[in-house]
Amino acid sequence: MILSSENLFLLILGIIWIIFAVIQDFRKREVDNIWNFSLIAFVLAYRASVSAYSGNYWFLVNGILGLVIFLILGNLFYYARLFAGGDAKLVIALGTILSLDYNWLINFKIFGMFILLFLVTGSIYVLFWSFFLVFRNWNRFRKEFVKQCKNYKALFFIAIIFALLWILFSFIQPMLILIAIVIFLFPILFVFSKSVEESCMIKSTAPDKVTEGDWLYEDIIVNGKKISANWEGVSNEELKSIKKYYRRKILIKKGIPFTHSFLFAFVGIIIIAWNFGFQLMDHLRHL
Repeated sequence: MILSSENLFLLILGIIWIIFAVIQDFRKREVDNIWNFSLIAFVLAYRASVSAYSGNYWFLVNGILGLVIFLILGNLFYYARLFAGGDAKLVIALGTILSLDYNWLINFKIFGMFILLFLVTGSIYVLFWSFFLVFRNWNRFRKEFVKQCKNYKALFFIAIIFALLWILFSFIQPMLILIAIVIFLFPILFVFSKSVEESCMIKSTAPDKVTEGDWLYEDIIVNGKKISANWEGVSNEELKSIKKYYRRKILIKKGIPFTHSFLFAFVGIIIIAWNFGFQLMDHLRHL
């Protein structure tokens, strides 16, 4: 069933929705709730109409089960602080599409492939985007990197000690030495990411330009009340208070537009389905 006409329509619908989400994320650094919720509504409405026409309601049930499973995954990623709210809602919406077969063992493997593709392509994408930010803000990044190296010099010292101890107890075996290299690189990557965040992703913003969900860099006091900098971002009520009472510039932490990773992973699933066609079911059964 993976490359049936019904599933092809859903895959095309998904790719169109993600492309427009990428455009919106790139321009506004957010994806509107209505955009994600409308994908859920369209997909479930389509599944319901196909089920009613064919008399096979498993096509609709599969979409609902996919929605429930990705609702759990989306919330796990959100509360683990891997996803912002818009990203979590987009992955939840995609769950209604990715139930591509009536065999749920296959569906779970498709879900696993999607998450794996997302994590791998997302990591590569974030790394290249970070290099791009460093290139654009080299002078600020260089100063911040030196500062963070001084702040975390104890971390470098600890990593070097652990790496040397690991090499000593691994008896100089090449494969085990790779772990020592990872231990040594960890503080460098940590300081690099911290420096990118502090030098390239903090923007001074006028109060009337702040939007719901924006991440404050630091707590602010508005009309005698503290608005905390937290993962959930500025709430609608807090935003109204800021626009009404606050007059100074606000430091906002801008995230990397992450919806591109969903596009890469979704295209990867389509390529796999296109290359294997109906043979994909047999291929997945033997994984």
